[in-house]
Amino acid sequence: MELYREADHYLMSYGISPVTENENEMRDSDLLQDVFNAETDWVSHSPLQTEPCVSSAPIADSPDDLLQKRMVVLKGLLTSEEIYLTELETLLTPMKALKAAAGTSQPVLSTEEVRTVFYQIPELRDLHKDFYTSLKTRLLSEKGLDQEDRSQNQGTLESAVILYQGNPQVPVGDLFLKFVNQLGVYRGFIDNYENALEIVQKCMLSDQRFRTLAESMMSFKGSDRVKTKYTMEALLYKPLDRVMKTTLMLHELWNHTPPDHHDSVLLQEALRLSSSFLSGVNERSQCKRAVMLSKGERRQLIRDGFVVDVCESGHNLRHLFLYADLLLCVKLTSTGRQAHYRFCWYLPLVGLKLQWASEQLPSSECQIKISKTRAKMYQLKQALQQHMKGGKGSFSRAVERLRRKLEECELWLLTNTPSFTLDLHSTSGKSHTVRLYSLYDLDEWKEVIEIQSGKSIETVPPDLLSVTGSCIKLRMTQQPPLHCVKSNEQSHVCGSIYVMVHSACGLQHPSSVYVCVEVDGFEFYDRQKQTCLSAFSVTTVWDEELVFQVDGAQQLFLVVVSQSESDSQDNILGRAVLQLDPDIMFKKWKKLTCSLGHIDVTLSMKYLPHPLEPPSCTPLIPEPVFCVQIAQVAKQEGVLVPHIVRSCVEEVERRGLNEEGIYRISGASREIQELKHAFNTNYREAVSKLRSLDVNAVSGTLKLYFRELPLALIPSDHFQGFSVAIDIADPYVRANHMLAVLQGLPDVNRNTFLFLLHHLRRVAEKQEQNKMSLSNLATVFGPSLLRPPVDRVDISQEVEVQVQVINLYLQCHNLPEPLLTKPLDLEELET
Repeated sequence: MELYREADHYLMSYGISPVTENENEMRDSDLLQDVFNAETDWVSHSPLQTEPCVSSAPIADSPDDLLQKRMVVLKGLLTSEEIYLTELETLLTPMKALKAAAGTSQPVLSTEEVRTVFYQIPELRDLHKDFYTSLKTRLLSEKGLDQEDRSQNQGTLESAVILYQGNPQVPVGDLFLKFVNQLGVYRGFIDNYENALEIVQKCMLSDQRFRTLAESMMSFKGSDRVKTKYTMEALLYKPLDRVMKTTLMLHELWNHTPPDHHDSVLLQEALRLSSSFLSGVNERSQCKRAVMLSKGERRQLIRDGFVVDVCESGHNLRHLFLYADLLLCVKLTSTGRQAHYRFCWYLPLVGLKLQWASEQLPSSECQIKISKTRAKMYQLKQALQQHMKGGKGSFSRAVERLRRKLEECELWLLTNTPSFTLDLHSTSGKSHTVRLYSLYDLDEWKEVIEIQSGKSIETVPPDLLSVTGSCIKLRMTQQPPLHCVKSNEQSHVCGSIYVMVHSACGLQHPSSVYVCVEVDGFEFYDRQKQTCLSAFSVTTVWDEELVFQVDGAQQLFLVVVSQSESDSQDNILGRAVLQLDPDIMFKKWKKLTCSLGHIDVTLSMKYLPHPLEPPSCTPLIPEPVFCVQIAQVAKQEGVLVPHIVRSCVEEVERRGLNEEGIYRISGASREIQELKHAFNTNYREAVSKLRSLDVNAVSGTLKLYFRELPLALIPSDHFQGFSVAIDIADPYVRANHMLAVLQGLPDVNRNTFLFLLHHLRRVAEKQEQNKMSLSNLATVFGPSLLRPPVDRVDISQEVEVQVQVINLYLQCHNLPEPLLTKPLDLEELET
């Protein structure tokens, strides 16, 4: 309320009441308090709890109501600009005197220090003065005043704020667009702010004359010269505060401008530019703002954002602030029109330990509710789009209700959908757990916390009341990560995104690695998928296809993770983000290499825009792989060789090639059944088990998979052809016939068979250690891979044919290499 109180005090100093007896003016005054409240920002209207949400967009019953409130916003803008200009002029008052003193024998500040303290402030004053003058002139001219009246009223605040009752259609969008295009002036000031503040604080301690000046800077407002006292530090902060409010002002003005108004498009573009600039400022100035401790030390704000706090009372959305020496978790509360943060907990960074993990799947009841909520969100968005097409109905109560319900659904998903947990353990024994939906975000938080923890030393205990109270002004993140509250998106991706993750290079030592791929947008469908774990080696190959149904996606995130061999602990190796632009997205596969730290991941992408089908209301249950036709398993996984075959083969080659009797000696039945269950229910868990169980259980699981296929890997209708082929005397003719039969197999069967044959040949290369020759391996696998037709009765001949066929294939010198995935129709290759 500070900003509004100053404007109110100024008007009252003239004997003019800012609130008239008219009821509409009283409502206007209330609106001004909402729009220009110094202690409140967009987040005060954002859904920060799981209770029903309050939308950020104001409700208007009719275009006339919107225009009336638009006038109120414009009046408030002029009031705010007038006050801000007065503050800038006050800050610049001592500049000339300090410059002059710098050339004397007793300078207060050096010439360079004067230049640093007042850097870009004259340019900011000129920018806002031009904007203020243009806006006020535009409003006065619309009232119909002649040139003489305007010149007489040029310096009078009430002429613009109180007397203006003119045409509500007054065009101002061009003025705002011109203004935001010059916001780059703030960039230099923001980058220089720390240096300017440091000089001021240093000189206040060393020079009594400067301290007196800096602590008592007087502003003289109005014709009767009403005094307002400032400190130089407070005035230096005003531009930072102002640039953060620019987007809010534009947001409110655009919200109260009817869609058919000629300013609507211009204000929308100005809002986009302002939001983009503010986003850049937040990224570049994370360390530029500070909170003062009780003993004068400076506590810098490094990062903030929304997380889900896991506690005994449940999962709650909270705002997490990372300062240079502590983590602060707070909750937004509202009292009437005022919004503020309430303290939840804090942890000092000294000695802070972090550990992250993926959460387990929720209960079946929760999964059903998640699926139903996603389906409801989809229906709400479709209904919202239908209402928005009506034009004038864009600000109706029905639209507002739909928006509010959409926010509530997405907020519920944010706090209840399985995610990633970050455990925080303090040396004091206190621990807290927060959840983040995105692994990319979690790694960003983890990295910056660990960096600050390494730098942090013991500091004075925080004044929790002061630090919590400062959060409203210091926060860099304005809203929860709800996609439904984002508006006016220029472009986004809607349809199917195909991501084929090929391989990775750059590993420093053998590891099992997987890649987590995430997309943003509405949560109607799964926004996160992972590849399988690679073999334990320095060379990682997946060739695995991940398919995303997306609505409103703008970015794709990649995180590469390794899993230790001993305790299955995940370790993030690197991350990267790709921008998704529908104008340049490709409908054919495009191959590219992304750098994720010291790891390079090669992948291919394809985008197919199309209308989306409603999401299913029933939760997706993992499809089993055992006792299922191999073509169906491969289709589900988007590969030509099922993952279970690749995983078991890779593990056997990693630690079973020297194992005597591998594939002949059976593993423990209990362990084999345990692996079978894991592959049917949770693939990542199965791959983790592969590394810990006896390698004979792994080889036994592979044999069991082929043995339990409903149809043999080599279809039985080829059995007769093989019976004829093995009787061919000429070995070259026989081999060519065998290869011709092989080419006639279905794609999945042929490539899986080839993959297995090459593996068995590598096993036989170590027969001196493992005692498994080609003939031994053919004897083990023949009956599982090749089955005779059901009408065959000569069992002895059947077994002989099965073993001989596999043995002949194992001895082929020109055996083709298998394909793990279907060849991609690549558009181009990028490195």
